[in-house]
Amino acid sequence: MFIAAIGLVIVIFTPIWRIDLDAPQYPEGLSLSIHANGLSGNVDIINGLNHYIGMKTLHNEDFFEFTILPYCIIFFSIAFAMVAVINKRQWLNILFALFVCFGVVAMIDFWKWEYNYGHNLNPDAAIIVPGMAYQPPLIGFKQLLNFGAYSIPATGGWIFIGTGLILLFLVIFEWKLFKRETGISNSYKVSAALALFLFLGSCTNGPEAILTGKDNCQFCKMTVSDNRFGAEVITKKGKVYKFDDAHCILSWLKENNADYSQVRACFFTDFSNSHSLIKTGQVIFLKSDALKSPMGGNIAAFNNAGDLNAVMKQYSGTVLHWNELLKL
Repeated sequence: MFIAAIGLVIVIFTPIWRIDLDAPQYPEGLSLSIHANGLSGNVDIINGLNHYIGMKTLHNEDFFEFTILPYCIIFFSIAFAMVAVINKRQWLNILFALFVCFGVVAMIDFWKWEYNYGHNLNPDAAIIVPGMAYQPPLIGFKQLLNFGAYSIPATGGWIFIGTGLILLFLVIFEWKLFKRETGISNSYKVSAALALFLFLGSCTNGPEAILTGKDNCQFCKMTVSDNRFGAEVITKKGKVYKFDDAHCILSWLKENNADYSQVRACFFTDFSNSHSLIKTGQVIFLKSDALKSPMGGNIAAFNNAGDLNAVMKQYSGTVLHWNELLKL
């Protein structure tokens, strides 16, 4: 607990989060660092770019969070030290609940900040792409026109995460001691394991929903307009690339000479039912000129043969599998 308290003091003097931007015209990249009390990095250059697309410029005084966040961190640092001195299980549990609530509220506030700046655009901007929003990812990678945006914890953020893991470990450890001392039922152990499972499970990277009218195709840059033909690539590094047509994902893979050892998974939107994303190993494809997909690929994906046969009564065509589709 004392180590965690000291770590939180260090957070005040280190960047908590960072957003990195990569583009051909900036081979060295641009970086925005978010501290407890302000912004640093290539703020002026990023503000200049934001002006062209109608985004508001970034200024420390516009964020009330920079006023209260240092005090919140100091509060938790003192609280960790006090709980270590008091040495009572119930105070440890109270601190854990408060710290989790603080983390959830902070991430929601960060998402709302990104959403506001990415969506509330000046209608008189020099560059306007209909349907385009410029909200950076909460965490991970997102393509914004010709810029790749990476949103990841910085030094202070990793200290925050480490502090939370220490606290979670201590809570579970104390529950086990309490169970051993009092002989309570196994329900506490099950609850602790479930909490850890949910905590770790929330960090996994699965396919992201393709949002019609908001997301843009990685290959043709057009806004996704039909939720029946979408596709998605996820790399082993967690990058997500979205496409509005089978033609676009196949063209992108060929154009970039994609190394399939670096691709974790490819997904296609199920043409039938709820239009959920299905992995290529489970997909059956139908190629038919009558489908009229957005970019002329005219290829639909299906999760099972029953759905495919039902659609083929209306759209006749050729049935393909993923390996065959790659050869087209």
